[in-house]
Amino acid sequence: MARHLAVFAPEAIEKIFSGVKKVEGRFSQVRIPPFGKVSAGDTVLIKKPGEKIVGQFLVDRVVYFDHPTKEEIEQVKRKYGSGMALPKIFWLDKEKINYITLMFIKSVTKFIVEPQIPKRDLRPWVVLE
Repeated sequence: MARHLAVFAPEAIEKIFSGVKKVEGRFSQVRIPPFGKVSAGDTVLIKKPGEKIVGQFLVDRVVYFDHPTKEEIEQVKRKYGSGMALPKIFWLDKEKINYITLMFIKSVTKFIVEPQIPKRDLRPWVVLE
């Protein structure tokens, strides 16, 4: 089981903690983590941009799409869109998606004391172990 450190928008963090967001989707044009790096049972640490780590969740299962077709992207939007709790405008600029990672969220924990894991770069996702 690996640990990951991921940066989330404050609105997404609120939705994860409230249970509204049940699926975390990461979309990219190039093959970067978490694509191919995250597995069921992994722990994802939740970090605010430029701030501290505020919680974590366990990954229940993962679905990958490598160079999805427009039909597959539409299927992801229809089937998992509500679970991802994304704003409608999110899909407008997703024409050139080459990699999709869908992580199903379970066992969300909010931290009282932040774990001390240094992160000083701009990567939105880091594989820790």
